[in-house]
Amino acid sequence: MSAKHFLNDPSHAVLSALRSLTFTNPSLLFDEHNKIIYRHPSSITFPDQKISLICGGGSGHEPGFPGYVGRGLLTACVAGTIFASPGAEQIRTCLAHRLPPESKGTLVVVMNYTGDVLNFGMGVEKARAMGRKVEMLVVQDDVGVGREKSGKVGRRGISGAVLVVKICGALAEMGESLEETATVGKLASENVVSVAASLSRVHVPGRPVKDAREEEERLGLGIVEIGMGIHNEPGCEKVETNLPGLVKKMLAQLLDLEDRDRAYLKVEPGDKTVLLINNFGGLSNLELGAITTEVVTQLAKDYYLKPVRVVTGTFNGSLNGLGFGVSIMRMANINLRGGQSMLDLIDAPTEAIGWPAQIKRDTWETRYSPVQEKEVTEEDEARSSNLRMDQALFKKALSSGLQKLIAAEADVTRFDTVVGDGDCGIGLKRGAEAIKEMLERTDFTNDALLSLSKVVSVVENKMDGTSGALYAIYLNTLAHNLRAQDTPHPTKLTPRIWAKVLSLSMQSIKRYTPAEPGDRTLMDALCPFIETLERSGDAKQAAEAAKKGAESTIGMKASLGRTVYIGGEGWQEVPDPGAHGLSEFLTGLVEGL
Repeated sequence: MSAKHFLNDPSHAVLSALRSLTFTNPSLLFDEHNKIIYRHPSSITFPDQKISLICGGGSGHEPGFPGYVGRGLLTACVAGTIFASPGAEQIRTCLAHRLPPESKGTLVVVMNYTGDVLNFGMGVEKARAMGRKVEMLVVQDDVGVGREKSGKVGRRGISGAVLVVKICGALAEMGESLEETATVGKLASENVVSVAASLSRVHVPGRPVKDAREEEERLGLGIVEIGMGIHNEPGCEKVETNLPGLVKKMLAQLLDLEDRDRAYLKVEPGDKTVLLINNFGGLSNLELGAITTEVVTQLAKDYYLKPVRVVTGTFNGSLNGLGFGVSIMRMANINLRGGQSMLDLIDAPTEAIGWPAQIKRDTWETRYSPVQEKEVTEEDEARSSNLRMDQALFKKALSSGLQKLIAAEADVTRFDTVVGDGDCGIGLKRGAEAIKEMLERTDFTNDALLSLSKVVSVVENKMDGTSGALYAIYLNTLAHNLRAQDTPHPTKLTPRIWAKVLSLSMQSIKRYTPAEPGDRTLMDALCPFIETLERSGDAKQAAEAAKKGAESTIGMKASLGRTVYIGGEGWQEVPDPGAHGLSEFLTGLVEGL
């Protein structure tokens, strides 16, 4: 792992890299505040006859996915910081203000990482609530983590997602419907498998130099890790082998039907396939060429497969990672009305610089007029309701819960350092402090829905990461279900009504996460709280149930979250950080009533 960088400021590096795309393709625009790359409106012909296609995720994977914005591929891409999902407000801005308003709909393609799925899912729900036609496709092509270990999380999305996006981009450019594009995209994602290997994790700019020294000790000279993810996640095994031996193991994970843990795709001799070799970013072209030759040779010799297309390069990288990925996509029958095949869609022209193609001359010579970007407004603010509550008690109880959550930050961080990446406590504290600040400077009315909407807005803008996305989605569904309880005349909210609304919202959030009690997540605290409140109407009993639920996660094996991939020791002695934090908040909330 090299700790040397030309830019050690990660924020500056991300913004500069995104802006560079407007220099290499003059038909692109850059919304710096929201880290959105999008197509100039005048570069999109007949926008009312086409759908919009967007993608996104953390930075550090260039050219994926900002480099795929351009004619024939993405309409826009939303970027996060390095290895972190973009926030929900960025995504909402993209869906609401950076796409052609007259398009036939929008398809959102994301890779299967919890933060991406939750944040983009919330953006999709926001767009739907505004009356927009939006669908979301989640790609999971990695076989490095088999069925047994991946559990409810499912497979990660890696380099195979690029082929799926290429196919969807061609369909969008052709003018296919949202439904047809989503259907073909799903079929493509079901027919691609990928696996990666690396000689080392990567050093993220701005991180301590000692991280590089520790990695050299973890993965010594001559050792390669198979199944490594693109965010520094550990692989499934470490081996000491040469290139032919490594490729043999990787192809077996992709194509061996007798491996029941990983036999996700049946490819038979004679099937048309596309082979993609993805450079993590740090391999020389010399090595990448040698790897390509070895893969193609073994496919022909051991599996009687001759790919109809071989595509090599850096497509979905991991900074300057010393690794590569192999993706194989089977060309399935898609039955398009125009007779195009999946291979035709792979071959379709595009001006996206991340795909091996050239920008046309007329694109360079076209003079584009300046565009005034529409600013985000309060147009989506909740309407008033007849649902009434004691605003003074609301502020008092909420402040009590937030203060207890802030006080619990050190414990939450300590727990998350053991089982995760150590950022849960800081994220919760940041959100809690932002809500407290809003409470102190805001005059509330007794309208429960308007009061809740102010809290939702802060959570969406100030809380990041997986926890932030979960809370934001849940609070948005809570506001929606609370609106459904509105009456023609002023009605006081009771614990029973709150319990009903909380329960309905719990069902809604299950569209975005399979988490349930017993999976070692914040659901272990939230579900008991709601169930007890619904049954008894007693908030104190509900808070006690939440506390017991959080404590029950001590020694509980995780089924979801980063712990599934990270593993390690120490989780038996600590509770789930998210469940503990929520329990502390709920306890403080009830104490303030």
